[in-house]
Amino acid sequence: MAHVDDLLFARGQMALSLAFHIVFAAIGMAMPLLMVIAEVRWRRSGHPDDLALAKAWAKGTAVLFAVGAVSGTVLAFELGLLFPGFMRHAGAIIGLPFSLEGFAFFTEAIFLGLYLYGWDRVAPRVHIFAGVVVTVSGLASAVFVTIANAWMNAPVGFRFADGEFSNIDPIAAMQSPFVLHEVLHMAVAAYLATALAAAGVHAWALRRRPDSSFHRRALGIALAVVVPTALAQPVIGHFAGQRVAVHQPMKLAAMEGLVETTARAPLRIGPIEIPGGLSFLAFGDTNAVVKGLAEIPRADWPPGVVRIAWQLMVLIGTALAGLAMWVAARFVRRRATWTASRLFLGALVLASPLGFVATEAGWVVTEVGRQPWIVYGIMRTSDAVTPMPGLVTPFVVFTLIYIGLAAAVVFVLRRQFRATVA
Repeated sequence: MAHVDDLLFARGQMALSLAFHIVFAAIGMAMPLLMVIAEVRWRRSGHPDDLALAKAWAKGTAVLFAVGAVSGTVLAFELGLLFPGFMRHAGAIIGLPFSLEGFAFFTEAIFLGLYLYGWDRVAPRVHIFAGVVVTVSGLASAVFVTIANAWMNAPVGFRFADGEFSNIDPIAAMQSPFVLHEVLHMAVAAYLATALAAAGVHAWALRRRPDSSFHRRALGIALAVVVPTALAQPVIGHFAGQRVAVHQPMKLAAMEGLVETTARAPLRIGPIEIPGGLSFLAFGDTNAVVKGLAEIPRADWPPGVVRIAWQLMVLIGTALAGLAMWVAARFVRRRATWTASRLFLGALVLASPLGFVATEAGWVVTEVGRQPWIVYGIMRTSDAVTPMPGLVTPFVVFTLIYIGLAAAVVFVLRRQFRATVA
């Protein structure tokens, strides 16, 4: 078993890498959709602002795709180097979704190049098709990685005895009971977070230049994605919570801060307590029994940050659903002037980073809430980590690399943003 400090540094390095990468993975999924919508609208309307918008979003997609490719490659190597025990035993099971993810990634890269350099070189339908392939392959790439993560949370498709995996069925492993809700939750979160961030950028520009057709049209496209995703996410989140209640009851207990196993478990929202509320949300029955953390040894309880992250995610999700209803109401009631309110635009600017904050919080719940297991109920994280000492050194080095990479991304995007809003 690894030294406690080395285990923490290994987990910390993976957490840092994942927290950095997930932002670019989400943008890589969603930004191509925005650029394709803008191009299709330009092909139909001929409006020059739509063409300028499609090209601006395509440039942003290229920059962020490149950073996501680098951070994703680093993450893959870290998984093998920091947790060789996991890859040695589970690699044959999750190798298939990772291989499919690689295929989707290369497809996305090829067609993104065609899209970026094919504006005046290929037929319009071919160009739009290239953008659609980038959109679909970006989504597929994230789906396959999420399938691997779903297996880690609810492992199936193998026989486990004497510390070894046997009778491995990779196809069955890809049908983990966590696949559906994790894929839906992550995909919708990516579209929501990216579109909301784009909406915030153009809302800020509209506050400076209220007469800008370019930013008004961009804001309309972004919010057309924000509204349905923000309204759908709480429903998907409820479904996800029910799956967690069945397959990871200790994670649910950590999320809700429930210590003792309780029938008619209450739902606590700040100072408000709703009798039977948690039982109903988890199992559709106000009298259902919800397991508490006391069912397992105290040393195996998930860290307290899980509850904080869960509450933050729910709070943001609720707020964004309310914002989506406000957006829809303004558009229906004031179509000609629905972007004219400085208060409305200011609210969009303030809300713009919240989608990514909620995404990060959601992954804290998913990953930290599974601890102390790297494969839930099968393999402990401490048994999978590398025995190599001195993991503080790569942790510090990679932290500095990510800080530098983040600074470079901010610099490039800031220049591009200034050119766009000029």
